Amino acid sequence: MDAHADAVSEASAGTMTVFPVPAFQDNYLWVIDNGKDAVVVDPGDAAPVLAYLDARGLTLRAILITHKHADHVGGVDALLDRFDVPVHGPAGEAIACVDHPHRGGETVHIAAPALTLEVIDVPGHTAGHIAYFLGAGVAGAPHLFCGDTLFSCGCGRLFEGTPAQMLASLDAIAALPPATLVHCAHEYTLSNIRFALAVEPDNAALAAWHREATALRAADRPTLPTTLAQERLTNPFLRSDAPAVIASAERHAGRAPLTREAVFATVRSWKDSFR
Repeated sequence: MDAHADAVSEASAGTMTVFPVPAFQDNYLWVIDNGKDAVVVDPGDAAPVLAYLDARGLTLRAILITHKHADHVGGVDALLDRFDVPVHGPAGEAIACVDHPHRGGETVHIAAPALTLEVIDVPGHTAGHIAYFLGAGVAGAPHLFCGDTLFSCGCGRLFEGTPAQMLASLDAIAALPPATLVHCAHEYTLSNIRFALAVEPDNAALAAWHREATALRAADRPTLPTTLAQERLTNPFLRSDAPAVIASAERHAGRAPLTREAVFATVRSWKDSFR
């Protein structure tokens, strides 16, 4: 079985599932459930979440928000009209619907389904962005719900943070167990791979992932979750210390040597204008 199939089967095995509910053009609204009770992460649109809950006979018990952007919070009020549940989110951002604010280092406990999630501060995309790390409880695998901080072969644009902040945030994510299943909020994989190949054209793991991801999308299947182990091999934003990435960044910048932060900043700026 390929690495992605392993990840998907792991995410859906056992007594709980983690399911990507598609929304808008390319969002995934992640639902964690035990067949009875559910938690939704970043519900930018209520309609597909409600449809999923109703189809499976699930009761929503909590909402998790990673950051303030509308495509992550826009469906919360409609969900609250039907379910009286806590809304967990970043303490560092003004989000009206959040009644349980959290900062990095805190823990979120949800009784049903039984979940304990660690909060990680990951500023960069927005100033107060947080991620949720589920170390156990769903088929024994660790899970990360990272919003728009980390994507498969990519990372979020720096709308409010600095390159140093985003690099530190990605380093915090990279320190998690390699088997961690990464539940990103967008299906950006193929476009991100296209850029990653421009940075590392000779990366064999990246070429293999390109073939696999292309086949998945051709079959209308999500490329997510990815794994942290795979991202370490293929994602240029987690590889700012890799010789090939350093060399590409220096060529693109037209100067050398670059510090690790400058490598990251150069690659991020390059991606912003990549077509």
